[in-house]
Amino acid sequence: MTEYGYFLSCEEHSPATLVEQARMAEQAGFTSLWISDHFHPWTGEQGQSPFVWSVIGALSQATSLPVQTAVTCPTIRLHPVVVAQAAATSAVLLGGRFRLGVGSGEALNEHVLGDAWPQAPVRLEMLEEAVQVMRLLFEGGEVSHRGKHYTVENARLYTVPDEPVPIDVSAFGPAAVEVAGRIGDGLLTTEPDGDAVARFRRGGGGSKPAVAGLKVCWGPDREAARDLAHRLWAAERLPGELAQILPTPAHFEQAVTLVPRELTAAAVTCGTDVDEHVRALGAYADAGFDRVHVGQIGPDQRGFFDFYRTEVLPRLTT
Repeated sequence: MTEYGYFLSCEEHSPATLVEQARMAEQAGFTSLWISDHFHPWTGEQGQSPFVWSVIGALSQATSLPVQTAVTCPTIRLHPVVVAQAAATSAVLLGGRFRLGVGSGEALNEHVLGDAWPQAPVRLEMLEEAVQVMRLLFEGGEVSHRGKHYTVENARLYTVPDEPVPIDVSAFGPAAVEVAGRIGDGLLTTEPDGDAVARFRRGGGGSKPAVAGLKVCWGPDREAARDLAHRLWAAERLPGELAQILPTPAHFEQAVTLVPRELTAAAVTCGTDVDEHVRALGAYADAGFDRVHVGQIGPDQRGFFDFYRTEVLPRLTT
């Protein structure tokens, strides 16, 4: 049976608010947590971007739920050695209830040190080598590595969990899904794409978990909820590679002026219709996903959690 977790948005909320949302998610009956890993928000309207590893440390003391980054880019802004140390420490703090979600990243977050932003095939190549380095470090021995993209000398993690940290790979196209099947402990994505799940399983994923996330905007006024979803998350509706190549929130603010409100409204479940929320999450179960994380857009988190605890989750889990 598909399980349902909560998606914590570092782009929208302060560290303390994220920790409180995690507590409410556990009380509402969600069984796991996703948390985004960004240096910048997508737009200034979202307004936040705390350092995810500090927040995960706080989450380890505030909740008993498993936690996963969705997703970390371990290739440019952060060297894979540093990400491996952060992930290993998080897994120790969480008693093994941590999975590292990785992806090839966006210029929005990764260009901030002045590095060139590679083309997509190179980014996937870098990701694959980064995962190789991190897996070696998770074994606890001393690692030296000289590869095409990364050099590691005499590195050893002394704080490691009992078992290596699982590494799940984010994928949004056929090439990335193939990489996820080949190197990942699971697949991460955001669309109810049954073909991607099948391709992942055929490409080496087998019975490994396929996990997804989506956003909704619960609220008593459907049109106000649609306005809010469009104001905060129209960037998710940008076509093609724009989300990967635009470098600053200001560029995203310019680009989203081209996204019609109707497009966001059609893509994001808004309002209080229980059947609509159940159908939105059920589409992922029908596509073969093992776990789905749903995030509430905007500040009315308490109303969302009450609604899902009493109306939506009972329909999904029976």
